[in-house]
Amino acid sequence: MLHSIHHVNFLVRNLDTAVARWRKILDLDCEIRESLPGRGVDTARFRVGVTWLVLVQPTNPDSVPGRHLEEHGEGVFLLSFGVDDLGAAAAAIDARGATCGAERSGLDSWRVVDVGAAIGGSTAIQLTRVKP
Repeated sequence: MLHSIHHVNFLVRNLDTAVARWRKILDLDCEIRESLPGRGVDTARFRVGVTWLVLVQPTNPDSVPGRHLEEHGEGVFLLSFGVDDLGAAAAAIDARGATCGAERSGLDSWRVVDVGAAIGGSTAIQLTRVKP
């Protein structure tokens, strides 16, 4: 069912500062920067093997990421597992006791399903399939 860690989102207060820090310390190149007004965030992505490291700066303090940043501070916000079949993976997780949300679009045509809070604590868990 799960075949990889697709992406990890880190909440940051200042995207420019965070990009410079991650670039310098980990010697990574920021490949893509995007604004997602509908989610109330600006993002920067780094590729680490097959996994994306996504820095997320909330632009709306009332968004889910904005409230999470205020409550928990900077750090890991979301862990997303790669799957081949979102519907089947979500149904299997639902059957095991965690409620999955509806499929929606994420960054770069990624198709995502949010998993209920049954396993992640303060870290959101998500399933991702890259749209073919």
